Amino acid sequence: MDTDNQTWVRDFILLGLSSDWDTQVSLFVLFLIMYMVTVLGNILIILLIRLDSRLHTPMYFFLTNLSLIDVSYATSIVPQMLAHFLAAHKAIPFVSCATQLFFSLGLGGIEFVLLAVMAYDRYVAVCNPLRYSVIMHGGLCARLAITSWVSGCVNSLMQTAITFQLPMCKKKYIDHISCEILAVIRLACVDISSNEIAIMVSSIVLLMTPFCLVLLSYIQIISTILKIQSTEGRKKAFHTCASHLTVVVLCYGMTIFTYIQPRSSPSVLQEKLISVFYAILMPVLNPMIYSVRNKEVKGAWQKLLGQLSGLTSKPAT
Repeated sequence: MDTDNQTWVRDFILLGLSSDWDTQVSLFVLFLIMYMVTVLGNILIILLIRLDSRLHTPMYFFLTNLSLIDVSYATSIVPQMLAHFLAAHKAIPFVSCATQLFFSLGLGGIEFVLLAVMAYDRYVAVCNPLRYSVIMHGGLCARLAITSWVSGCVNSLMQTAITFQLPMCKKKYIDHISCEILAVIRLACVDISSNEIAIMVSSIVLLMTPFCLVLLSYIQIISTILKIQSTEGRKKAFHTCASHLTVVVLCYGMTIFTYIQPRSSPSVLQEKLISVFYAILMPVLNPMIYSVRNKEVKGAWQKLLGQLSGLTSKPAT
């Protein structure tokens, strides 16, 4: 191949969701509101867990990590997308594109592993409640959280490195809302079979392996719940897992659909909508799911609001 054609591009152009100005302005307003709700909701969840001693348990330690991941993932994509809605020239520098891919891919991987860790926590809580505090001690929780973060970051570093060493042959138009890995490797003017294999392998390691662990955990959990004699006991055990199970179904579903078989992946529009779902909707939904469906979190909110109202109603001395 002519080496002159293998020029390294300095920046990329993100085509985004639409080229229509009115549509872009409408999307800007909508996504800005949702991003602000995401940041506020997840930060409030983190603060609430820190302030209420009743929530200083392994489940809420992992939920703190999940909220931090959600707000970081949204921040790696949404601000740049908002800026491009109002920009005539939707360029992103090469280094910024690589950085965005590293953080979005890394945080996504961390979340999948963390959800498996949270499933194990729920398994111990339901299937071995008397030894829960002994098994899920602080040291183990810290090691599990660190493993989640390290595995996601290492995978992302490797995927980013092998993606951006591909020659792009002056191709610079990325038909996506962000520097997403499948969209970027399509620009390459060389065979990308090895990259697709690497994506599939990492998907099996960081997506299917955690998913199988989640599946095994919930098979054991459901089996244990069905053995509980009282209806009240079964309800309580189910509610212990309901929030996490809801997030698992939402989080794993479309990602498995997208990444396990890159060659037979969905259309470009479907990929864009899936990315919007994970960057905009999931970070908004997670705090709501864990607040609305969780009695302990609702109780902590009521206690905090009661304390705040008590402070504001005190007469000045």
